[in-house]
Amino acid sequence: MENVLRPLIVVGGSVVLTLLIGWATDRLLRKADERQTETPLWGLLRQGRVPYQLVLCAALLRGSYDQADLLREQRVAVGRILTLVLIGATAWLIVRIAVAIVDTSYSRYARAHRDPARVRRVRTQVSLIQRVVAAVVGVVAVAAMLLTFPAMRAAGASLLASAGVLGIVAGVAAQSTLANMFAGFQIAFGDMVRMGDTVVVDGEWGTVDEITLTFLSVRTWDERRITMPVSYFTSKPFENWSRGGAQMTGIVYWHLDHTAPLEAMREKLRDLLRDCPAWDGRACDLCVTDATPSTIEVRALVTAKDADDVWKVRVQIREGMIRWLTEHHPYALPRVNTADAALPPGTEEPPTRQPRRAHEPPRTAGRT
Repeated sequence: MENVLRPLIVVGGSVVLTLLIGWATDRLLRKADERQTETPLWGLLRQGRVPYQLVLCAALLRGSYDQADLLREQRVAVGRILTLVLIGATAWLIVRIAVAIVDTSYSRYARAHRDPARVRRVRTQVSLIQRVVAAVVGVVAVAAMLLTFPAMRAAGASLLASAGVLGIVAGVAAQSTLANMFAGFQIAFGDMVRMGDTVVVDGEWGTVDEITLTFLSVRTWDERRITMPVSYFTSKPFENWSRGGAQMTGIVYWHLDHTAPLEAMREKLRDLLRDCPAWDGRACDLCVTDATPSTIEVRALVTAKDADDVWKVRVQIREGMIRWLTEHHPYALPRVNTADAALPPGTEEPPTRQPRRAHEPPRTAGRT
């Protein structure tokens, strides 16, 4: 009877105690989250309750398994499995806590600063820090798991002796990967490009959607995703429209007739901009920038708070001005001139040939 009750008490007690401690900790975190709504830390820490309970259960079972007197022949194997579970759960919990702390710090910074460019820069750095912490913790956890095996500890000396050669070989084999990794650090902390920036790469206009240690994703205006190595942004030129601020200046061109009413167009441009919510009110201008024998080039300059709004302003101004010209000043639109050409001074104008009537017979040379 004792052989049955002891394992049940040890294993069941460990599970019950784990559930009780986990429930109590979750209740405390929930109350703290309700009292301090200005910080998301406690709510984010609650997301780590699964690895937290797994750490508690593995630790309790690992400490009390010898008293259970269960599976004596496999005691060493079961103890090693519990140790591996404990190491993995601890690494999982550490990553969860680190993510919660970093996200909380970013939320506070975003609320305290109103500059979108600085907020995007910190967001890029925070994302990179989270990935680095997860990678470091994962490598340490795997190393700790391997060291639990005696064979791995015995082979440690030989591995350390060949670490230099392996490092050289790995560096040569993973040259592009290491280059992208260092480029990721350079982008994150060098403030070259940030998540949310509007960029133009290889002729494609889009918004930076994701930055990792090895690649960068750009979301285009038609919802496509362009994925490229981060080393591209450190080795080739690209356009960053959000660098130094998100405000943008847009240009609209029209090719019109020489008789276009420029003053009336300037007044109409101001009226159209007043009715356009995307215009930020900073500047507007209309002038003639070029002239050809048949048309003139009229340019309108408008401003907006970001790239999306400046696109909206441009299309609305272009459409509204063309509609207004069509309805009120159709003569200002481009047209083909069919008038007779003016002769140089002193040239006699040739006589105008009268058209022949339809019923008149053709004249012949010998008819009188």
